Amino acid sequence: MRVRVVVFWVVVGLFLLPALALTVARLTEPGSRTGIGLVAFTPWAIPLYGVGLLLVLVRLALRRRWRSAALPVALVALAGLVLHGWWYAPQVTGANPPAADGATPVVVMTANLRLGEADGIEVVGAATEAHVDLLVVEEVTPAVLADMDRAGLKELLPYRVGLPGTMATGTMAFATTPLTDGTRLSTPLGSWSFTMGDLRVLAVHPTYPVDASGWAHDQQVVRDAVADDEPDVVVGDFNATVDHQPLRDLADLGYRDVGELANDGWHPTWPASGAFDLLGLPLAQIDHVLLGDRLAALGMHTVGIPGSDHRGVVATVARK
Repeated sequence: MRVRVVVFWVVVGLFLLPALALTVARLTEPGSRTGIGLVAFTPWAIPLYGVGLLLVLVRLALRRRWRSAALPVALVALAGLVLHGWWYAPQVTGANPPAADGATPVVVMTANLRLGEADGIEVVGAATEAHVDLLVVEEVTPAVLADMDRAGLKELLPYRVGLPGTMATGTMAFATTPLTDGTRLSTPLGSWSFTMGDLRVLAVHPTYPVDASGWAHDQQVVRDAVADDEPDVVVGDFNATVDHQPLRDLADLGYRDVGELANDGWHPTWPASGAFDLLGLPLAQIDHVLLGDRLAALGMHTVGIPGSDHRGVVATVARK
């Protein structure tokens, strides 16, 4: 009997202890690479708390004499579930102002090309299938750009801004209409501001949080650029989720993810493959299309990019 009791609490701990770690990280927002990484997985605390709470409630129903020990654990799990549910709720609830009558939809896509190793032909194919008007790619190298051009990118999206780079340093945007006033931001991996018609756009790629200080610096660069330029769209691989303080700061400035605005829920984009892909499914949503208050969100979805460790994001927006 005692062995079964120990095994039960070990199993409960396997669910609740990681959930508590995610809660603490989200509440304290530590600046270390480990802390930044934990915050990225905040939504996973919901199923962890849920399973832990269910196990304890079932045990309470079967073994009432455990009430003095199990009841506090159940209350902690319930509190964690409610807290994380409150944090997650904006993804699926809230006002979604409609587009203006007759407004022309604009399709925006972002894709991280994983050090230029992604299949450029497939990226162009995905953009073609989605009827993309603006494509932003990160980690684009001269070689994969040449593949994309041979696949018809120049004809599909003839206007471009940005530069390819080595490894992860290249960020570029391609569009159906002219892109003007291109200016590079001071992020090492490449971020750009530009104008597309009457829309102001930021294409961003802050440093990944393996370099915690570089990550914090680049997130501040993006925040400052948003505050100064007041763009209509901020798009790219943010290396941050809506639970990280930098994106919460952008939300305070009026910039929210298309999926959240459209009540489409959580769309994890990373890792789609590679060394960090342990469960065979993306675990964190770090690629985003954020909108300012002049645009309405019509919907979004993600697409697989062969050779990349990110899923691409396709968002449809229109003038309010």
